[in-house]
Amino acid sequence: MLIGLVTAVAASACYGTGSVLQAVGSRRSAREEAAKGASAAGTTAHGGPSLSSTAKAAVTWEFILGTVLDFIGFGLGALAARLLPLFLSQTIISANLVITAVLSIKLLGIRLKQLEWASIGVLCSALVLLAVSAGPEGGHHAEMAFHWWLLAITTVLLVGGALLVRRMGANGAIVAGLLSGLGFGALGVGVRILNGVEPFELGRLLSDPALYAILVGGIGGMYVHTVALQIGSVNGATAALVVGETVLPGAVGVLWLGDSSKAGLGWLGVAGFLLSVVAAVGVAYFGQDTHGGAPEPEHPKPELAKH
Repeated sequence: MLIGLVTAVAASACYGTGSVLQAVGSRRSAREEAAKGASAAGTTAHGGPSLSSTAKAAVTWEFILGTVLDFIGFGLGALAARLLPLFLSQTIISANLVITAVLSIKLLGIRLKQLEWASIGVLCSALVLLAVSAGPEGGHHAEMAFHWWLLAITTVLLVGGALLVRRMGANGAIVAGLLSGLGFGALGVGVRILNGVEPFELGRLLSDPALYAILVGGIGGMYVHTVALQIGSVNGATAALVVGETVLPGAVGVLWLGDSSKAGLGWLGVAGFLLSVVAAVGVAYFGQDTHGGAPEPEHPKPELAKH
């Protein structure tokens, strides 16, 4: 349990720092494009970022460093998902929202509202309740049909969601954040039920649909998250991600994989879970206007005519 808690906290730190660095890179890329007069080419007809603008954001050094931290966080989160109940591991990992909020003050110049701070405080309290109530994790086995359903639902959500967000344009940041969270949540579920891990069997691993659900959830979630960071509040998008990343695997773990709380503390676990979701929604709602996207480039002041 202790190793799982430590790895989940470390994964949270990596994800939170990575999100802010990716936002810094995305917005610097947008400013440079706007300065070159390429802003029209960088958006779709609906006002969302084009594929080319997203690709340019992804090659900034800040974004690359943030992505490296995401991969480290993925490895640590995968280990936590095998060692802890999913409702606990995913909720701790989702606490990267706190790290994102604090770092965004320094690196993005964002000023948080009092209600945002209050929501973050509630989230931290909810995590304590979950940690106290969590019992041993359930099993790692699920019927093969469940593996196929996980792959199918993840693919439909992320492919269809990406198209929807591109049509929504600048209004799609929260939806994009939620979809990326669902992708990362599916990734956590896939890691938990993956065949061929213990003991290691390469043939079973490569033939398991859950492996490809992990890839679709990870890559698709990262793309949609990048779009969310380009067009909306980093805190709001990350909070929406928290909801998707927490609710889906938590419910799956309890309903299908045997995750449970300590005897007599089920009510505390339910309270902590619900509070964490409500708090994340609060940050998303109160922070959606805090920073509405990439900042506009500064225009030089016209010089006075010399006589």
